[in-house]
Formats: sequence, C-alpha cells, structure tokens
Amino acid sequence: KTIKVKQNRLSVSEKTLYKKRKEKIERSFADSKQLHGLRYCRLRGKRNVSEQVILTAVCQNMKKIATYLAKQG
Repeated sequence: KTIKVKQNRLSVSEKTLYKKRKEKIERSFADSKQLHGLRYCRLRGKRNVSEQVILTAVCQNMKKIATYLAKQG
C-alpha cells in the first residue's frame, strides 16, 4: 500500500495539486495568523479560543465572497 501512495505522490498531477494546496490552504493559515490575530489567542479557555477561530474563519470567508462578487461586477 505504501508503494502505491509514494508513486501517486510523485506523479506529475499530484505535484501540481500539491503546489496549488500550498498556495491556497497554507496561505489561508498564514493570513489567519498574520492579519487576523491567530498567532496569539486573546482569550483563554477552549470555548473562547474556539469562538475566536470560528469568527476568524467567518471573516476570511466573507472577504473571499466579497472579492469574488467584486470581480463578477
């Protein structure tokens, strides 16, 4: 099984997909940390931190939607 996974990972299509993942997903986490204050949590406790993460994700999604709609005209 691991040989198949390794072969798949090294294929041209998977390398292309990984590059896109790095640009999209990892950039999103970096933006959360850098632009939206997730480098350090402002509050303490699992519930409060979860709320901060969720609100940050909602804000990022709203920004993406606004950008998309602005491009549509």
